[in-house]
Amino acid sequence: MRYVGEGVERMKVIFLKDVPGEGKAGEVMEVTKGYAKNFLFPRGLAVAATSTTIEEAGSRLQRERGEETADQAKLAELAQQIEGSEVRLQARIGSGDRLFGSITAADIAQELNRVVRVPVDKRKIDLDKPLRRAGSYEIAIKLAKDLVPMVKVIIEPEKT
Repeated sequence: MRYVGEGVERMKVIFLKDVPGEGKAGEVMEVTKGYAKNFLFPRGLAVAATSTTIEEAGSRLQRERGEETADQAKLAELAQQIEGSEVRLQARIGSGDRLFGSITAADIAQELNRVVRVPVDKRKIDLDKPLRRAGSYEIAIKLAKDLVPMVKVIIEPEKT
């Protein structure tokens, strides 16, 4: 009788990326040979652990972490520039302050880019649905998980 895990060849690997339930990037773990060759290696999630690959993976992780901190610093600077900005948009308004059409995230991003002179992707603007009424709105810009500056969007009547 054979038990689960008995006679299965194992090998050490270095995880290049986080794999839920298995290991984090940079960790050296022992996994079954089939799992490593059929799943981890083809997807670029891990490499076989040798003395040279351990050194390479360590230097690569340090470089990636350095890039992440540089990106975080840039995002923090962008968040400071955006925080508290006021974006004024003009639209045709009918009765009851309702707009003819609507203001979308793309409209807000375009005007915000013009105001702060820094490109902001429309997908970063936290807008559940297009704005259809004139008035003032507080809109969140999701730059990162912990960086969410607020922008004031004012929709006013179009000047003719």
